[in-house]
Amino acid sequence: MTIEGRNIFIVGTGTDVGKTYVAGLMLKELLRSGVNAAYFKAAMSGNIRDINGSLIPGDALRVKEVSGTTQPLSEMCPYVYEAAYSPHLASRIEGNPVDFEAVLAGFDSLSARYDRVIMEGSGGILCPIRLDGEREIWLEDFVRARDFGCVLVADAGLGTINAVGLTVSYMRARGMNLTGLIFNRFRPGSILHEDNMRVCERMTGLRVIACVSEGRKC
Repeated sequence: MTIEGRNIFIVGTGTDVGKTYVAGLMLKELLRSGVNAAYFKAAMSGNIRDINGSLIPGDALRVKEVSGTTQPLSEMCPYVYEAAYSPHLASRIEGNPVDFEAVLAGFDSLSARYDRVIMEGSGGILCPIRLDGEREIWLEDFVRARDFGCVLVADAGLGTINAVGLTVSYMRARGMNLTGLIFNRFRPGSILHEDNMRVCERMTGLRVIACVSEGRKC
C-alpha cells in the first residue's frame, strides 16, 4: 500500500464499507515505516458509554487496536455522539452541533505535531455534518478547507461499480483530489471482485492501491 501526500482524507462510497479498518491499517503501515503519524475524525456517531457514563469514540478505539498507535483517544475526535445517525441529526438530538473552526483547529494541532495525519470521513462524501439555522456543514467542506488528497474506500462486492463511479464523478465535479482506490472485503480469485477492480480502474482512471481481505491486506 503506497500512501501519497502528507495528509490523507479517507472517503467511503457509503456507510460501513470499512473506512475505519482501512484507516487503522494505513496508520499501522506508516508507524511501522517510522513515520510519526496520527488519526483524526471530525464526528463519530453510534457510540456506547463506559461504566462512568462517558461516550467511547468507537472508531478511534478501533483504529488504536488495529494500528497499535499510542495516540490518545482524546485527540482523535472532537465530536462523539451516542445516536447512530448522520452527525447532523445525532448532534441536533444531543444538542452538541459540530463547530467547523473547532474541527479545523483540532486537525491543525495534530498536523503541527505529527508528520502525517489520516483524517477519516463520516459515511459517504455527501454526508451532512451540520444542518441547522446557524450553519450548514458537509463532509466535503473539510476536504476543501485543507486541500486533502483523498483515498476512496469501497466494498469489493456487488454494486461497487455504480457506487465508485458516482462518488468519483461527484468528487471530480466538485474539484476534489482523488489519489487512489482501496477495495475492502476483497476475495482473491473471486471473478466478481477481480472484475470489479478492473472495471473501476478503467472507468475512473484511478489505481487500486490496495485490496483488503478478511482482516488483512492483500
